[in-house]
Amino acid sequence: MSLELIDITKHYPGGAIGAQDVSVTIEPGEFVAFFGQSGSGKTSLLQIAGILMDADEGRVMLDGVQVSGLSESDAADVRRSQLGFIFQTAGLLPLLSARENVDVALRLLGIGGGSARDSVANALASVEMTDRADHRPDELSGGEQQRVAIARALAHEPRYLFADEPTGELDTTTGASVLGLLASIAESGTAVVMASHDPAAIDYVTQAYFIRDGVLEKPNLASLRLWLTEGQEF
Repeated sequence: MSLELIDITKHYPGGAIGAQDVSVTIEPGEFVAFFGQSGSGKTSLLQIAGILMDADEGRVMLDGVQVSGLSESDAADVRRSQLGFIFQTAGLLPLLSARENVDVALRLLGIGGGSARDSVANALASVEMTDRADHRPDELSGGEQQRVAIARALAHEPRYLFADEPTGELDTTTGASVLGLLASIAESGTAVVMASHDPAAIDYVTQAYFIRDGVLEKPNLASLRLWLTEGQEF
């Protein structure tokens, strides 16, 4: 069981490069981060891995089955059954409670009734939000909102969780709490794949990559930390 990106290349109009001959394998239980400056290609790579975007060349393999190049309907089926997504902003529905935000996501996947209730309860418990389940987003802190967003992404028990700058709008302490949560999710067996600028993430991930002009590198972690905190080049 693994998620494989094989010889992935992605170009944009005007010559911008999203990915250039990228190959990487992500195993269950890993917490993998793609670091890089804005426009480097890390978000493109995350979207290609999550089959939200097609590459120009190369293949995405999920447990030995090619999932790149599928029709939108088939790709959506794979995402619904096996993948979860969180983003920089929590994107919760403002008039719904935390519990309802998670529940409505399951209902959109066709999951309802007692099964949905159990899944919502388990997901909120996994992010330590049971006591805040009946609060609306405007009654929650930024970190609590992001925890609800993670619960929403986990409720259908995906095997791969994709996180695009999940700590980008959080303070240092709250961001560290979210990173710790993502690390614990990976330890439970769900692979976590993240695009990030956050230097604190280095202390939580199991695999760190640096992407520059679409080219993926395995960096020296000390140099990567300096780049993230002080802007020093490799």
